[in-house]
Amino acid sequence: MTGGGRRSARSRTKPSTDVNEDDDAFNKDKPISKLRRVKTKDHGTALRILNADLKIILGFGIIAALIIFFLVNHLISIAEEARRPRVVTPFPAPRIMDLPQFQGEHKESLYWGTYRPHVYFGIRARTPLSLVAGLMWLGVKDGRYFIRHICQDSDDLSTYGWTSHNGRDFGHQVLVDQDMTLATSFLKYKEDDSGYGGDWAVRINVQNQGWNEEMQKNVHLFFYLAEEDGNALSLGGDILDIHENSLLASGSRTDIGEWQLHLKSKADLEVHYSGLRTPHIHNLSDLVQENLASQLIRFNRLQLPDIYQSSSNILVFQISGRIPLETDIVFVSGAGENSRVEERISNLAGVSLTNQLNKKQREFDVKFESCFQLADKLDSNSIHVGKAAIGNMLGGIGYFYGQSKISTPKNSNVKSHDDFLLYWPAELYTAVPSRPFFPRGFLWDEGFHQLLIWRWDLHISLDIVGHWLDLINIDGWIPREQILGAEALSKVPAEFVLQHSSNGNPPTLFLVLRDLVNGIKKNKFTASESSEIISFLQQAFVRLEAWFQWFNTTQLGKDVGSYYWHGRDNLTIRELNPKVLCFSTSKRLIKGIKLVLEGICSKWSGFGYFQTLSSGLDDYPRASHPTEDERHLDLRCWMLLAADCMNSVAELIWKENKPGKDYASTSNLLSDFDTLNQMHFDHASGAYFDFGNHTEKVRLSWKENMIGNNYVDRELVREVLERPELKLVPHVGYVSLFPFMTRIIPSESWILEKQLDLISNRSILWTNYGLRSLAKTSSMYMKRNTQHDAPYWRGPIWMNMNYMILSSLRHYSLENGPYRDKARAIYEELRDNLIRNVVQNYHQTGFLWEQYDQKQGKGKGARVFTGWTSLVLLIMAEAYNEM
Repeated sequence: MTGGGRRSARSRTKPSTDVNEDDDAFNKDKPISKLRRVKTKDHGTALRILNADLKIILGFGIIAALIIFFLVNHLISIAEEARRPRVVTPFPAPRIMDLPQFQGEHKESLYWGTYRPHVYFGIRARTPLSLVAGLMWLGVKDGRYFIRHICQDSDDLSTYGWTSHNGRDFGHQVLVDQDMTLATSFLKYKEDDSGYGGDWAVRINVQNQGWNEEMQKNVHLFFYLAEEDGNALSLGGDILDIHENSLLASGSRTDIGEWQLHLKSKADLEVHYSGLRTPHIHNLSDLVQENLASQLIRFNRLQLPDIYQSSSNILVFQISGRIPLETDIVFVSGAGENSRVEERISNLAGVSLTNQLNKKQREFDVKFESCFQLADKLDSNSIHVGKAAIGNMLGGIGYFYGQSKISTPKNSNVKSHDDFLLYWPAELYTAVPSRPFFPRGFLWDEGFHQLLIWRWDLHISLDIVGHWLDLINIDGWIPREQILGAEALSKVPAEFVLQHSSNGNPPTLFLVLRDLVNGIKKNKFTASESSEIISFLQQAFVRLEAWFQWFNTTQLGKDVGSYYWHGRDNLTIRELNPKVLCFSTSKRLIKGIKLVLEGICSKWSGFGYFQTLSSGLDDYPRASHPTEDERHLDLRCWMLLAADCMNSVAELIWKENKPGKDYASTSNLLSDFDTLNQMHFDHASGAYFDFGNHTEKVRLSWKENMIGNNYVDRELVREVLERPELKLVPHVGYVSLFPFMTRIIPSESWILEKQLDLISNRSILWTNYGLRSLAKTSSMYMKRNTQHDAPYWRGPIWMNMNYMILSSLRHYSLENGPYRDKARAIYEELRDNLIRNVVQNYHQTGFLWEQYDQKQGKGKGARVFTGWTSLVLLIMAEAYNEM
């Protein structure tokens, strides 16, 4: 509490004159008191009355004190709110996640899940401080043992990922590590006696694929439990013999009551344990490895020490046995008296678990066909990849809780001891782009994720979108990357953590919202589902308005109807084409280069590591010299999507009494074909371009710098050979096709034919594997942006943009017009190319990839990229977004 707050409290005490008035009143009562003393028989009565009066006075005093306390605290809260920087002030509206549809049965049904996408197998609850479970195992590489736990490429697993997952209570995963294949199955089940969220079971099956002598036909698994709130866990016994007693651990939580963890197996297993006390679990792999190394050195035994530290909040159980091996781990909640614990354990282990897993697998297969209807369209190899796409998307959903770190805004009066401010504590339930590389929420990725998820489970999709919109601040800004909690932070170098309130990100959540609105109009949903969507939109509308307004004010261009991604660096000397500047300290620059050279980062490549690339298209070439005169075509089209969606939402939820802004007029302005052509169309090439201060005569040249007296360093620096001028930026690529993707072009226009020609021209965008991101004819095609910045969106094939282009090709192939047949032919060939290449890569490598090489079609960038690359399933199903 501040000093001002205390003064405020004092100012509410009564002044001294009140005391004198009380004294006068007391003096007036004295004769009455004297009279009472004469009447001795009333003396007891007088004491009782006085006693009652004191009780009343005391009661009133307590009530008054409480009122003053709460009033003062309220005033202090208002004062603190006024002092809080706007950038970290929540949007002042009811939270979407407080809607009744997200409470009760829905909330409980999603309580437990595989919500730890950054580990090979992990379980947690959707609560800030959860009981956390996970799996490790010992792998062998180059004759040395290594702990497998965190998803990382350096482990060299041949393949891993969910072959099926329903997002709720079932999943099956296969992991291949050298000659060993692990299959992990997850099942959740709720009985009458269960605690909140129900019970769950994990089956671990280990098989061999040709013996590796280093493994000696044995496997060492490590299953652990950890209490994030620090409460102690109870060990099942000093000596763990699962054939005598299957109990491994127990405990109690206020949310789920008493719980127990049991291990059931018919295999001959040896079980050891280690109890640890630590406030963090993100370094658990290191702790286990240190324990094993110590035991190996001291006793020549590769086993945990069977030691329980006082008040251990982490229990690690080593399960060792000969391959093949199968074991079941059962967690029961609400395990108090008369809760049929033994019966419930039996139902989640052995033959009973096998039957339930098989049933869930059949249900998954039936639902998959019902949702996507591929049986008559594609072969079994393609369908297998489709199931992996949806399985990994749903199995990769995570739950995170923490505070984002926000860079202190420039030109603000905010005072901070660090270079950042903390966002308010928040939770996020979201899908993730890639488990090993990007196991956290990314704003513009999430819109594409939800195009797939809403078709599988509408309620999960609404839950995720609601969590994202609840992160909006008072200005209408949402941090583009969500790094929440210690585990998420442990995967991100410190240099990449800060988020910048000046930077936007494509508002792709409007893609899914538009789909839902159109679905209601076309009666695709049940009455109950439509009602929930409308309730959601009514609660979300004010937040969506703020988000739209943030873009419509902070990213505006100089001309009416123009927009540009603000913040590009106009002082750079090291970038061939400037991007959005965020940091520039030499210390961070050196660290960033080191991270790139070590192959740690991909999304923040090279010198671009210290830049937040707002458009999502990272190094896609823009005007060579950033100015306020820029007009970015893609952002204009994103704003059209947003305005059109806002108008549709307003019409749906408010009917005749539509309040607030006229989004229809904004939509009409941005969809005006003539205005678009005047601002962005080049008649000579028949293509749409950005506009800005630009010259094509820019290059990177080597420059020598003397360091000290004896060392010369060389670096690539930017060299401009001609004065730039305001003009269209002549680079054909994904940005050029945004008017086509947003279907602004009339179906009878000759310009539509020009777009079809650009798409199908092998010398420009067409390849046998999909459409490349930048034309071969561009001066920036496959050019490095800096010495250490390899081309990213300058040639490779990206699935999200190909999906949107296919969607519009399908649209124009169904519209009446002279180019209908041409659009149909291109659509069919492009769709076949994309499906064939992704399926072939998956079966060759075991993974879906971040991007694909435009020359040979090979997967590139991050592997296990089961974010928007999973849109290949919607391409298979021909399920496209509607306008």
